[in-house]
Formats: sequence, C-alpha cells, structure tokens
Amino acid sequence: MRIYAVADIHGKEDRLARVETAIERFQPDVAVVAGDITNYVGPSPVISRLGAMGVPVFCIGGNSDLGRVEALLSETPGTTSLHMESILFNSVNFVGISGTIPLPFRSRVCLRENRALKALAPLMTERSILVAHPPPLGTRDRVGGRFHAGSTGLRHLVNQGQPRMVICGHIHEDAGTTTLGQTIVVNCAMNRNLSGALIDWDLEHPPSIEMVTL
Repeated sequence: MRIYAVADIHGKEDRLARVETAIERFQPDVAVVAGDITNYVGPSPVISRLGAMGVPVFCIGGNSDLGRVEALLSETPGTTSLHMESILFNSVNFVGISGTIPLPFRSRVCLRENRALKALAPLMTERSILVAHPPPLGTRDRVGGRFHAGSTGLRHLVNQGQPRMVICGHIHEDAGTTTLGQTIVVNCAMNRNLSGALIDWDLEHPPSIEMVTL
C-alpha cells in the first residue's frame, strides 16, 4: 500500500497545490494529514479541497486547527478524522490523536495529555501507524538545530506500545525520518524544500520511505 503523508499545510494555497501535485504524481492509496491543516480561520474551503483530491484522506488536527475542524472532517466526503479513532484500511491499522500545545522547549498534545494518551493506548498495536501532530520528544523535533521540542508523553506512549510507525509534523525545519526503539518516526512537515513523505507499506517487510521534493 502506498501512503502519502503530509503535515503543516496551514491552509496555504501553494501548499495545497503541492499536495494535489503529489497525489496526482504518486497515486497513493491513502493520504494522511498530520495536523495544522488550516490556519485558524476559514477552514471549510481547505477541508473541502482535501476531500476532492480523489483518495481517502485521514486527518488529525494540530495547534492551528480550531475545534470545528474535527466536525468538518467528519462531514466532508473524502476526509476522515482519526482523532481517538482506530481505522483499518487495506489491512493497516491507523490510530490518531489531535492537538498540540507549543511550550518553551517542549510540546504537549493537550492539557490532560497523560489521560488522553492513556485512553489512546488500547487502540494501538505493534503493527499500527500512530498519527499525531508533534513528534515524540527527541525524534525529528529540533528547533533551530539545537533544542528538542517534541512531546514527552508521546515518547512514553511509543516506548510502551512500540507501534510500527509514527507519522507527525509540527517542527517544520526537522522534517525527515528516524527511529525510536523499533518504531519508525516520519516527520512529514511541509517546508520550503519538502512536501511530505511517500511511504510504501508492506506488513511483511520494512517500509520504503522517500521525502517528497516538489
């Protein structure tokens, strides 16, 4: 299965156009948007445009997505909210959690992060893809090339559950891939040079991951 993963569109016209180009060029089976889909205001046209891209689009919200984005994702044909959901698609289990609170040198998924992540844990298996907006602390989360700004709670969740992959964003300048134990972490944030990640997924073999340049 081919997955196109992207984050931090921020409702920008040029970034939406790059997403459309990537989907047309690479023909993924599913697209995953790991938060900051919109930029606080006017979310409806952005969500509608994602829904019209011709592939199923699974999404979670980030710090620039207002609460009503979740409802729009559920109401718009072609888009699905992964927030606190476990969805089986082409034999792959996608699990997600929305939200991010940026803090100095750290991020939290939400105010009651530990409670939310504890509720999420039973939905996840060692074969799951976990979708969150911030990276786990210490993984593709460097700000200014110096400070780690990921989520401590998310790191604990990944260490305990060891999902096969985490798809995240939030830290634009540190997009790329790494590992946390047995888990592959893909920061697919859009930036000046990158337009997400292309993941060729096979449950029996290590996935092939390529950062997209458009």
